[in-house]
Amino acid sequence: MAGNPKIFDELIAKLIKLPGIGRRSAERIAFYLMHSPFQEAKELSEAIFKVRQGINFCRICNNFSEGEICSICNDTTREKSIVCVVEEPKDLLAIEKAGTFKGLYHVLMGSIAPLEGRGPDDLKIKDLISRIKNQEIKEIIIATDSDMEGETTALYLTKLLKPTGLKITRIGFGLPVGGSVEYTDASTLAKALESRREI
Repeated sequence: MAGNPKIFDELIAKLIKLPGIGRRSAERIAFYLMHSPFQEAKELSEAIFKVRQGINFCRICNNFSEGEICSICNDTTREKSIVCVVEEPKDLLAIEKAGTFKGLYHVLMGSIAPLEGRGPDDLKIKDLISRIKNQEIKEIIIATDSDMEGETTALYLTKLLKPTGLKITRIGFGLPVGGSVEYTDASTLAKALESRREI
């Protein structure tokens, strides 16, 4: 942008690359950093570098981890016989925030998306099969997204895992807690009806 020093515009350009950050948000962040104490900006840059350098993927479930095995896989109080399959580590974190699931996880590191050139071999499905063979797993919960790619992945996993004799379940989708039927879109209502359970 005219009038800005080149290095300031470079910072804005880098910030725009972050998900959910447009030009205006990037400019606000850049101006905030310029007005913040030097030490605060230094600590932020060091924290980013430490995360990029120090965070690995768990060799068991592919979750974020500071060591070879993540804290969830290392937790002896977790229910080892139930594995919840998610697309990304962020999905795992969302489920953990809910605080009700006490089993283990398996992160696929994506979903099947033929239009983007991503097939089953690009995901961590072989690792999941290996876990099923080597661990005493009784149930697999498929918690992929309800979009086309997530549903394709769920269908593929279901067909692949059914012959193992394991209990295969799919998380329910539908109305949010406190949501109104009147204002809910048709696809969400359809999914809510499909996901109904006996009471």
